[in-house]
Amino acid sequence: MNTLSTFTTGTGSTGKYHSLPELEKQGVGPVSKLPISIRIVLESLLRNLDGKKVTVKDVTNLANWNAKNPGDYEIPFTVARIVLQDFTGVPLLVDLAAMRSAVAKMGKNTKMIEPLVPVDLVVDHSVQVDFAGTQAALNQNLALEFERNRERYEFLKWGEQAFDTFKVVPPGIGIVHQVNLEYLAKGVLEKDGVFYPDTLVGTDSHTTMINGLGVVAWGVGGIEAEAGMLGQPVTFLVPEVVGVYLTGSLREGVTATDLALHCTQMLRKHGVVGKFVEFYGPGAESLPLPDRATIANMAPEYGATMGFFPVDEECVNYLRGTGRSEELCTTFKNYYTAQGMFGIPKKGEVEFTSELTLDLGDIQPSVAGPKRPQDRITVEALKSTWNDILTKPTPQGYGKTPELAVGEAPEVPATLDSIPDNKDSVSSAFGAQEGVVTESSDQAAYPLYEVSVDSKGGEKDVITHGSVLIAAITSCTNTSNPSVMLAAGLLAQKANAKGLTVKPAVKTSLGPGSRVVTDYLNKTGLQVELDKLGFQTVGYGCTTCIGNSGPLDAGIEDVVKAEDIVAASVLSGNRNFEARVHQSIKANFLMSPPLVVAYAIAGTVDIDLSKDEIVPGTGIYLKDIWPSLQEIQDALKSALSPDVFRALYTDFASQNPKWNEIPASTGLVYGWDEKSTYIQHPPFFEDFSMDPNDIHEIVNARPLGIFGDSVTTDHISPAGAIKKTSPAGRFLGENGVAQSDFNSYGSRRGNDRVMTRGTFANVRIKNLMLGGKEGGDTLLQPAGTEMSIYDAAIAYMAAGTPSIIIGGEDYGMGSSRDWAAKGTRLLGVKAVITKSFERIHRSNLVGMGVLPCNFKDKADYDKVKDLADATFSILGISNETKPQSEATLRVTKADGSSFDIPLVVRIDTPVEIDYYRAGGILPYVLAQILRANT
Repeated sequence: MNTLSTFTTGTGSTGKYHSLPELEKQGVGPVSKLPISIRIVLESLLRNLDGKKVTVKDVTNLANWNAKNPGDYEIPFTVARIVLQDFTGVPLLVDLAAMRSAVAKMGKNTKMIEPLVPVDLVVDHSVQVDFAGTQAALNQNLALEFERNRERYEFLKWGEQAFDTFKVVPPGIGIVHQVNLEYLAKGVLEKDGVFYPDTLVGTDSHTTMINGLGVVAWGVGGIEAEAGMLGQPVTFLVPEVVGVYLTGSLREGVTATDLALHCTQMLRKHGVVGKFVEFYGPGAESLPLPDRATIANMAPEYGATMGFFPVDEECVNYLRGTGRSEELCTTFKNYYTAQGMFGIPKKGEVEFTSELTLDLGDIQPSVAGPKRPQDRITVEALKSTWNDILTKPTPQGYGKTPELAVGEAPEVPATLDSIPDNKDSVSSAFGAQEGVVTESSDQAAYPLYEVSVDSKGGEKDVITHGSVLIAAITSCTNTSNPSVMLAAGLLAQKANAKGLTVKPAVKTSLGPGSRVVTDYLNKTGLQVELDKLGFQTVGYGCTTCIGNSGPLDAGIEDVVKAEDIVAASVLSGNRNFEARVHQSIKANFLMSPPLVVAYAIAGTVDIDLSKDEIVPGTGIYLKDIWPSLQEIQDALKSALSPDVFRALYTDFASQNPKWNEIPASTGLVYGWDEKSTYIQHPPFFEDFSMDPNDIHEIVNARPLGIFGDSVTTDHISPAGAIKKTSPAGRFLGENGVAQSDFNSYGSRRGNDRVMTRGTFANVRIKNLMLGGKEGGDTLLQPAGTEMSIYDAAIAYMAAGTPSIIIGGEDYGMGSSRDWAAKGTRLLGVKAVITKSFERIHRSNLVGMGVLPCNFKDKADYDKVKDLADATFSILGISNETKPQSEATLRVTKADGSSFDIPLVVRIDTPVEIDYYRAGGILPYVLAQILRANT
């Protein structure tokens, strides 16, 4: 379209670029009024225009994006690079290896299976908090990580030598999103003398964190990422763009985390699923880049595809401050200036589909929980809200009834040791005098249980409902943000000075996002302060937030289980879904790092930290130890240096000798080991055909599960611990694996035999076919026999009976977990019918050849949610089926009567029809590659 222009690079030389202003000059469309995020996608279309994968119509469609009525066309977006974390990256590499094996079996050149864009995998999800609260914890956890995951790491090293464009950042360096922000991202890239924006997709839903740097990126399943790696555009329907106009500034006592939790609640309420969100205005301009990244990171929690901040001077300063070259920084600024995209837009300069306004001065200190990140609670309201939740019947609450009247003394059950002799200290820790319930003590209205903390020398403690048992400063959300990390250190310093300590029953940990965090905490003397309270560094990676929280003390866990205690975790992460943090902890609250330290000291969430003493009887309140904005700013000035970033992000191999010790096999084709319980040849290419399959109606299917709202990918495919009695646990035991070596579901994603057995095996998933009973069981029909979902699926497949899943709103919300779709497919599920899907999971189902459908009228869900013994047929689908067309669900009840319900087939784009007919995106891409190389 004749838009190639030139600009001056950071070296003073001339660089070429595809000019968006020139496109507007040619009258193609009003480009300068488009949201910046849309313009960056438009540049990719313009640069990759080839008449095949990207056509002139694709460019003109997007150049004329209509804010109020975007339309329903698809966008073939070609990204510049791809990032992976190891939990999702290992199965992706397994699939690539399987494709190579399939090509080798055909006698073809295996090198045709090769990533066409750079791929970086960061090993960050494998570390677990087995050890905490000591200086030795970091090295102990790292040693265990390498012991447990040696086989996976050998496989990754094979991949690095087998594929030219596949690189690995080894364990112990940092979390993928912080490494991306501090090191991998360049802002602007160059190929053959042509410069273009840094864009990517990642196999972690929080890839959006890089949106804070003005980089267009979002999370996809590994299935989509593989297609992108192998030359397929990432196709998506043209999005709506919600503009969020920010004004004002944050007040004293308010953190970026509080802002992120407020945005999450506000945007989830507004409804932004599948939409771009773009922040602008003077408030956005005033936010430091780490604060922008914290908000962008939470995009999956508010449901958006992205939470985007445009490029401005703050982005340039961040690149400079994190050690990027002056040449790159200048090129970055000059490129975006030439494109007319430098600077955060003001009111009215850009058109949005809908707009929201937020005054940063209105943000209040908050937490979110106990089950969802969008359920924000102000700090002052937590005590009353907690007591409401505790007493509400399930599933809204925990169904606990206060057992003691005011003035009645709580007693420890006879099966446990008696309350220690020092009754004053025990009762004062719960706001009661001499162990007697008082008018001011709601918490003491429940029994107190004594526990022995073996990991702390057998120290005694007392726990009850609301007791904090895990306090973790963890996850990319906050540990990449120096302001909140330094605030946590400063709060610890003030708490130590006043003699405050953390209760023995609380498992404390610090999992920094990168080693840069350790450097500035050491430099400011604040790591020592955190250490004194038990927040020693346990590892560099995604720990508690992903479920790698490690074990509770056995004495504590036994009491929690025996007495059904609703204990709490507090963490500075982004996810708090049921059973994600720890299977025995039911209530999980997200919050800023300094609040994590504060609630660890309080030892309970049944407290109003805005007015209650942080520890009863001390006369010390949260305001007495909370750092001022000035104190945080002063610490920031001495904390960060570009030289530190440059030093810590060079020569990774020498910085982790254990990685060098891992052997690696060689060769272009992987040597599969049938005995391996970590890496197995997946079955996705067993019936591979170059020809598309016919689309058939699904007749007389049985439901494997009928679920309510907000079923997450954690519910469908858990990442945490493997129960010994679960199908996956039994399989590992039968294959000679000791329970102590089970590791986690996440670490075993390279083995389909484990992961298929783990599908729907979350201990907190509630199947309505069993009246909402927790655990991954179902009823095998027509006999109505109760058994695990896996065993029922195997029985149905053996009988040739198709199966389906029925769900409510937001089915598949949460992590971009392709095994949630892969496992569904390998269980023989033909269709998933819901009120609504979360974006990535719907796409992943299509990508695995599973039919996603929505009830046309959501109220129709109520007509089928109790029909565990019915059969279901999806009629009206064929090779002529078009994207988002209608079909009919025929429901035949056990008495033989039937009725019909209209469905919408959620195959959203024409290329997804092709994926579905091929049996999934992987066989489709393999066929494309084979045709191109024939």
